[in-house]
Amino acid sequence: MNTKVLVAPSPHIHSGDTIQKNMYGVVFAMLPALFLSFFYFGMGAIIVTLTAVASCYLFEFLIQKYLLRVEPSVNDGSALITGILLAFNMPANLPIWIIIIGALVAIGIGKMTFGGLGNNVFNPALVGRVFLLISFPVQMTTWPKALGFESSYLDAQTGATPLAVIKEGLNKGDSLTELMAKLPSNMDMFLGNMGGSLGEVAGAALVIGMIYMLVKKIISWHIPVAVLGTVAIFSGILNMVNPEAYAGPAFHILSGGLLLGAIFMATDYVTSPMSNKGMLIYGIGIGILTVVIRVFGAYPEGVSFAILIMNAFVPLINVYVKPKRFGEKRK
Repeated sequence: MNTKVLVAPSPHIHSGDTIQKNMYGVVFAMLPALFLSFFYFGMGAIIVTLTAVASCYLFEFLIQKYLLRVEPSVNDGSALITGILLAFNMPANLPIWIIIIGALVAIGIGKMTFGGLGNNVFNPALVGRVFLLISFPVQMTTWPKALGFESSYLDAQTGATPLAVIKEGLNKGDSLTELMAKLPSNMDMFLGNMGGSLGEVAGAALVIGMIYMLVKKIISWHIPVAVLGTVAIFSGILNMVNPEAYAGPAFHILSGGLLLGAIFMATDYVTSPMSNKGMLIYGIGIGILTVVIRVFGAYPEGVSFAILIMNAFVPLINVYVKPKRFGEKRK
């Protein structure tokens, strides 16, 4: 019998779709948020995005060709996704040399160290983002105001994000009611009228991208709903306990990178669980950790750390949460 059985790493596509087709489907879903970031941050957003994408392409090609000595696979769309997501997690005034370092860490450490697409344990864009946040905290937390094409690249007007305003104000003893009066409304935050990284200010556009991916069955609803639902429930309970110390669900969902993380980064094929039940557990874990870090931790934002922590648990979730084999009797 000459039939060969090939065992390949994830992601495994069991339909007429291809990995490349789904990857570019994700890219298409990110376009509304990408264009909205250009609208709000102007040339700075364009420079950051082009630098991140070009660097990710270059490093993946060079590492595969000259270090791993395999056929470069830069055309599968994964490097493009990593570049855009990395840009989405950066301020629009970040110096080019820092962006290049972030791309090198994302591709070289977050992805290629494990063997490339399908083998990485952690989301590459988040590996790059967290590395930069720890290494260059000032540059990574200096947020330009959303002034459109009137804003400059390196000399942009800067301001604190809503999460940072709440964290700093509460630490000083200010009441939440006073702090919320200084911040944009929920509708403004949903439409992007606030400071933050490129992907934080595009809530409406991110939701449009999620709807597109759900309709096209690129992702399932389990992870986004589990993450957002858990954050809403957990933050809602805290808000009911002490409304002057803990912000409500709408604020937590619309501020920071929660929508970006829940929709585009937590749902990464390679670093998320394979079963529906596992996805729900994974999403609930991300939601709980996000609120814990935001409310009780030193950082005002916690989505990136929450996703990376739960990425590490995915192999365990896949082992202990499995669907029943076909024909297996239920216990």
